[in-house]
Amino acid sequence: MIYISLIICFVVSVLITPIIKKFAFKIGAVDKPNNRKVHSKLMPRIGGLGIFMSFLVGFLLLRPENQYSIPILIGSFIIVITGIIDDIYEISPKFKLLGQVLAASIVIYHGLDVEFINLPFGGQIEFGIFTIPITLLWIVGITNAINLIDGLDGLAAGVSSIAIITIFVMAIIMGDFFVAGMCLILLGSTLGFLVYNFYPAKIFMGDTGALFLGYMIAVLSLLGFKNVTFISFIVPIIILGVPISDTFFAIIRRIVRKKPLSSPDKSHLHHCLLNLGFGHRETVLIIYTMSAIFGGVAIIFSQATMWVSLIVISILLIAIELVVEITGLIGSNYKPILKLFREIKVENMKNR
Repeated sequence: MIYISLIICFVVSVLITPIIKKFAFKIGAVDKPNNRKVHSKLMPRIGGLGIFMSFLVGFLLLRPENQYSIPILIGSFIIVITGIIDDIYEISPKFKLLGQVLAASIVIYHGLDVEFINLPFGGQIEFGIFTIPITLLWIVGITNAINLIDGLDGLAAGVSSIAIITIFVMAIIMGDFFVAGMCLILLGSTLGFLVYNFYPAKIFMGDTGALFLGYMIAVLSLLGFKNVTFISFIVPIIILGVPISDTFFAIIRRIVRKKPLSSPDKSHLHHCLLNLGFGHRETVLIIYTMSAIFGGVAIIFSQATMWVSLIVISILLIAIELVVEITGLIGSNYKPILKLFREIKVENMKNR
């Protein structure tokens, strides 16, 4: 039944998105072009409502029995309402954050938290009084990370789909059929929307979709890896490597430039790739590939031995650093490893 729900959600999403598009124009939920955005015409931007409505259809069909089912649904309603209000009226970051915190608090209140992790060499780290803040930070952080990468046609929907597929595979491996079922109805809904959102997009998901997808991915990844080993705790971080990295380096970039953390800029990963000369479609496909690599690494990482896992994570960190330097994600002058390589090359040529 869970696989049938994937197809049904996809079909519902494909059928309902054009209706949402007309509705967006009617209520004025449109995205106007400006110097920070890459589109050049008025675009409807509550496409995420179609994702959410398709998800609801799948939820009603699947009727997943779990203590978190209703809290997740209530939280998702709150996050979608927050997104719709922002897509129509462009509310302040503080109000958006309030909606995210409220949605996260619903599932945390009903028991979704990370109380401890088991260390690889024995023992535990218990979070104690930090349990709720850490869980809250994860949900709000991932929600915003997905929102931040929603800058090109099909980018957030595609990256989210890849993350959802990875979480689904991990859930099947771990025998968690609740998380697997929720992933499939979310995936079907997102892929159906992507039919209209891939370049050239006919509709944007807006904050309605980006916040909803971020919230659901954050919650499902927590459910799948709750109170597990230190290695497994890293898995959801790897799965969401692209949006987390982009958000992390955006924070670093703004600190270095002495700008507010909430200030927008045109230096995100997709902007940097565009500046390197890649086209819109090429940039999106490159980031899809990076997301798929992160997903594959996460699955390998979860099944590998301790030492292999440490080697894998070391290689991944070096790769991330090289991407940051090549793309100029922090700044055009930040290239420590590349400069070191050049110096070694120059030194070798002198010694010949």
